Amino acid sequence: MQNKTVSARPAEVERRWFIVSARGRTLGRLAAEVAAVLRGKHKPTYTPHVDCGDHVIVLDAERVRLTGSKRETKMRYWHTGYPGHLRARSYGELLEREPEEVIRRAVGGMLPHNPLGRQMLKKLKVYAGSEHPHEAQMPEPLPEQ
Repeated sequence: MQNKTVSARPAEVERRWFIVSARGRTLGRLAAEVAAVLRGKHKPTYTPHVDCGDHVIVLDAERVRLTGSKRETKMRYWHTGYPGHLRARSYGELLEREPEEVIRRAVGGMLPHNPLGRQMLKKLKVYAGSEHPHEAQMPEPLPEQ
């Protein structure tokens, strides 16, 4: 008798809520852990083509750590749509203005770049401070990887 591979079905997925503090954590390492939980890779029922991941709340985004000289040299570029209007901002400036976006972009880059990845990214909640409005979901601390 052969064992059959069991694929997760979207209706059968149980979602939990996890909470993690970014205080003093390196950006890339934190993003890798969070992306794995959003994808569901920590579950034995992980299925690549199904969103079987959990919700993650990241607190203290403004206190995340960038190693080396990334604060000054790493840049975020965007184009306004007008000729010659390529804009740039350093990650140090981004951390001051919108720290949530720094973590959201780092995690988003580690998820699939398709509709499934966008759906997974919606389960990420990032807050600059240590307060969040998700007490009703009873989030648990993120288990160490």
